[in-house]
Amino acid sequence: MAYRNLAKNTKRFLGPTAPRKRFETSEEIVTPRTNISMRRGVSSPRHSLSNLSANTSLHHYESDVKGKFERIVPVLKKISTFQNEEYFVEKAGEIAFSELGFELPKHLIENVWVRPLDMRALFAWCVFQTYQQFSEEFFNLDPLGGAEESEQSSQFETFLSDCGFHLLDVTPCADGRLAHTIAYALRIPFSMVRRRSHAGALFDIEKTVNRWVKTEHRRYREGSPNVPTSNTRYLKTVVYHFSSVDPSHQGCAAHGSDDSVAALEGLRRLMDFRQAVENSFCCGASVDLLLIGLDTDTDSIRVHVPSNDGNVDLNKWISALEIYEETKNLEKDLAVQAIRRKVESSSSGRIEHGMVEFITRILVNNISQIDYVREFHGGAYADNGHAERFIGVGIGFKEVHLRNLTYFAHLDTVEEGAPDLDVGVKIFKGLNVSKDLPIPIVIRFDYSGRVPEAKQRAIADCQRVNSAVLSRYRKLVDDGMLYTFLTIRDRDQKGPAEVLGSSLDPVLQEEH
Repeated sequence: MAYRNLAKNTKRFLGPTAPRKRFETSEEIVTPRTNISMRRGVSSPRHSLSNLSANTSLHHYESDVKGKFERIVPVLKKISTFQNEEYFVEKAGEIAFSELGFELPKHLIENVWVRPLDMRALFAWCVFQTYQQFSEEFFNLDPLGGAEESEQSSQFETFLSDCGFHLLDVTPCADGRLAHTIAYALRIPFSMVRRRSHAGALFDIEKTVNRWVKTEHRRYREGSPNVPTSNTRYLKTVVYHFSSVDPSHQGCAAHGSDDSVAALEGLRRLMDFRQAVENSFCCGASVDLLLIGLDTDTDSIRVHVPSNDGNVDLNKWISALEIYEETKNLEKDLAVQAIRRKVESSSSGRIEHGMVEFITRILVNNISQIDYVREFHGGAYADNGHAERFIGVGIGFKEVHLRNLTYFAHLDTVEEGAPDLDVGVKIFKGLNVSKDLPIPIVIRFDYSGRVPEAKQRAIADCQRVNSAVLSRYRKLVDDGMLYTFLTIRDRDQKGPAEVLGSSLDPVLQEEH
């Protein structure tokens, strides 16, 4: 890819540069007295704009899903203590079903009288089963209330159109600490967003142009999401990230934890995307751009407000954390008005009314998330570094909306997506391999059931990528340190993904 080494070459373009700024430490963001009280569970004043019921619901979902993954190791430790006892297979299955919600595969536990349990394989198998559990619950129960038919989605779709946008396309960094960007940090119904995560938020320009073409073509042919004569635009957004607690080490690895480079390269990618549309179709006015930064410690965002002509000043942004403090003593309506005025005055030029309303909305939404982190995580996450549970590889994963649950490597081929995938494997060498635990990789390809033979092609893609992953990391595989789980899903249906199999499946013996 032409842009693969862009972040390493800061002199590649002659565009504006942004000097590295000083960011507040966690102690400056949350006063010591407030931080101590929150960590002790004492309720603290909340902002008038905070959605307390939504915060409670989101925390319940986060605790439930992550709790399932956290129970795996303690349960396996318990099972390992009696593997030489009589009736081990039956007892292990009962414990696993009671505490994890599923039984253990017989082919991994029935030969303990011959050899010790393969705890690495059992760990990976439990991770895959737990992933399948929460994935099925997500599609069957809609715990985040963001499915297409939900009231939240309908309201946001109307709001987005009123702002002058017919589609919202967001690229967060593939870092697992940004996996919750849509549903938590920005509080946007997930079905109303086209999300593709990439390392460093460096999305593929050519593929994004192709998605833009498909969107515009659908408007002309089907009038969806609105007719082509509507005065709306395609909103492309990049979310880069930084760390207020440890800016020099826990920022974006793809940009060397340099926040100014992360912002600059995100903006360059956005500008190149719009230039590509203008050069190819002479209609750049149908594309709007937005650059957002996310503090992975506090979940507060900063928004680089664009002018009407698309110019962005990298040295200037609106901090949700500052807005929180400025408006915390105001009534709801007055607080929203103050935020709107702040947005209107923060651009380097004239700004469209619709963009003002959209930015105001996400800043208001982020105030709830700031209170969420303060109430349930003591003001800043304890896991300020990586703590993902598995790597997601391929195309899909619409169900993943939790922080530090998944490292994404969106790709069609391993060769093409090798840089993203290698970063993920490197992360998991520290998270898992260093503790003698394997790397769980879920391979996923979504397809359109309306297209003939699409399912067969998705199956072939899964198998092809699986073979490439096992080949690329052969040493880890041979050492029992990497396992894969293959799934596909019809994106035109509401149902969960279909499991194709895994590298843990029993090997069938040939008959002679």
